[in-house]
Amino acid sequence: MTTYVNADEAVHSRTSAIKLHGPADFEGMRAAGRLAAEILDAVAPHVVPGVTTEEIDRIVYDMTIAGGAVPATMHYRGYTHSCCISINHVVCHGIPGSRTLKDGDIVNVDVTPLLNGWHGDSSRMYLAGDVGVKSRRLVEVTHECLMLGIEQAKPGNRLGDISHAIQTHAEKHRYGVVRDFCGHGLGRVFHDAPEVVHIGRPGTGPELKPGMFFTIEPMINIGRPDVKMLDDGWTAVTRDRSLSAQFEHSIGITETGCEIFTLSPRGLHRPPYA
Repeated sequence: MTTYVNADEAVHSRTSAIKLHGPADFEGMRAAGRLAAEILDAVAPHVVPGVTTEEIDRIVYDMTIAGGAVPATMHYRGYTHSCCISINHVVCHGIPGSRTLKDGDIVNVDVTPLLNGWHGDSSRMYLAGDVGVKSRRLVEVTHECLMLGIEQAKPGNRLGDISHAIQTHAEKHRYGVVRDFCGHGLGRVFHDAPEVVHIGRPGTGPELKPGMFFTIEPMINIGRPDVKMLDDGWTAVTRDRSLSAQFEHSIGITETGCEIFTLSPRGLHRPPYA
């Protein structure tokens, strides 16, 4: 049975209970989410062939610090970078380094500034140079999956309604929906209850109630949904080496629907970002 608790009375750590937040908490998430979106906006012109992923990571670090925040990923469970950067067949948690982007790469940048105790978690896809039609279509459909899921995020619905909308749209295009990773509750805690899976049946799962904060972050593969972990302990790749794409927003359930905390201030919602 799902348990809900008042966030003001809850411990600032992960539990099985779903925290329900008040108006002041929404303000905190708006600020953190806006900073995350501003960082992803600023990254857009730098995701080009010839740039290394560590250069992008430095931009994320500098903007996070300049915004009065710290990167929540840095030193999280031993992770040492300001963001995750996942290229082509990397599903998620790609580690920035000396790799140089190549013409035709599709790239996910995932950032989480921790601002005044609140986590603004978001990721966005980018196209490096001349990207092929199949790759572009995967990116477009993945963004559509995210937004269709968000349409179902309203009080009285259940998490399964979000999951079903995402799965149905992806599989209509014969894409695979990754099962191994999911969205999550967040706020003062980076990863909290509930888990937000991206496949499911409508009318199932915890009921959505005003004050819930969580991410929706579908990972969609051109091929099968299966993934495997690399030896670094972080990087997840498609088992069949097919391309993968992901978009992520942090949202809060309101009395009438939901608020997206991480919308782009510049309208750079999905590529191309010209």
